[in-house]
Amino acid sequence: MANIAVVGTQWGDEGKGKIVDLYTEKSDIVARFQGGNNAGHTLVIKGKKTILHLIPSGILHDNKICIIGNGVVFDPAVFLQEIEELQEGNLLPPNTKLFISEKAHLIMPYHRSIDQARESRTAGKKIGTTGRGIGPAYEDKVARIGIRVGDLYEEDLFREKLRHNLEEKNFLLTNFFKEKSLDEKEITDQYLDYAQKIKSYVTDTSLILDHEIKQGKKVLFEGAQGSHLDIDHGTYPYVTSSNTVSANASCGSGIGPNIINKVVGICKAYTTRVGEGPFPTELKDDIGNHMQQVGQEFGATTGRKRRCGWLDMVLVRQSVRVSGINMLAITKLDVLTGLEKVKICVGYKSANGNFTHAAPASIKALSECQPVYEEFDGWKNDIRYAREMSELPANTRKFLKRLEELAEAKIILVSVGPGREETIVLEDPFLNK
Repeated sequence: MANIAVVGTQWGDEGKGKIVDLYTEKSDIVARFQGGNNAGHTLVIKGKKTILHLIPSGILHDNKICIIGNGVVFDPAVFLQEIEELQEGNLLPPNTKLFISEKAHLIMPYHRSIDQARESRTAGKKIGTTGRGIGPAYEDKVARIGIRVGDLYEEDLFREKLRHNLEEKNFLLTNFFKEKSLDEKEITDQYLDYAQKIKSYVTDTSLILDHEIKQGKKVLFEGAQGSHLDIDHGTYPYVTSSNTVSANASCGSGIGPNIINKVVGICKAYTTRVGEGPFPTELKDDIGNHMQQVGQEFGATTGRKRRCGWLDMVLVRQSVRVSGINMLAITKLDVLTGLEKVKICVGYKSANGNFTHAAPASIKALSECQPVYEEFDGWKNDIRYAREMSELPANTRKFLKRLEELAEAKIILVSVGPGREETIVLEDPFLNK
């Protein structure tokens, strides 16, 4: 059996939640390895929609181990709220265990305040953050002044770190951003209360992973966001604050890279983007509106309307290369049903007329790129009932075949609707082949 990492190939919102949920049935452990509650994974089970921002999608299955790894920035308030909502919905299985890495960094109130103040101040040049404090929390981690989950259980250390950090953050908030200062006692009391409420979940998750893997258990590493939001490899600076590519599954969960046998890339049949940044295949016409409305393209975390456009294989090919993707799961194919023509971007024409198969690092250059398309006849038939590739219309199969050729990675799953059952499964990635 194999251990697999699941990552997005675009700018996030590829439908990873459904795919992770499906693959959880085959796995024993689901580990989240980066990001924070800026992620939103939407699951539709028996017609009921559940959105998870921090807790791994595997939490809805029984007899699983779910891990929030050290690479995640952790907001205890959001975690506790999600637990409460799952309990109220009677969605927490009795035998599934959930653990939080003691090495995960905490999102503090000053992180959220600074995040929001920055976006307000840069009115004309917003990055498009969620305002949840993700970026500032990662900044403190790199600056070696972050507060980790495990620090909550050494009260003197926690108080010292908080006092030191608040001195700097309050100066920044009041003198530079002209915002209100934050109260040390209020934050101390709040987070020490959180500490007691989450204590039963906190442990060395690297040891758990190591032990379970040695017992032959199968691990699913759940990525958040998408490859082109990666802090190094994405469309910088319009990116998230962590590494979203598959290599971070190792660093962000505390296991060696040799443990991950396969990488599954999630690829939506068209492209979307939330927030700011260049988008070569963006459609601001009736077709873009069709994708937005039929696909219900609203941010699972923020509710913001997603920008929509044709499938961009320049982006997908780059994701395949950077993350070592050898398998693709295609999502939201049904959204394209009814369109007369469908297009795939196969390359870019730069401002000087040159053709390129790769996305330039320069945001200015990327913004000036024009997409080069291949056009295909569309399909009218409802494909949500297809469970075999042979049941798809011929034009749909042509579209998928060309996608696979351009990606140089084989398609192992096609999602034809939001429900679990609305899926064509071609191969089980957990089987060693």
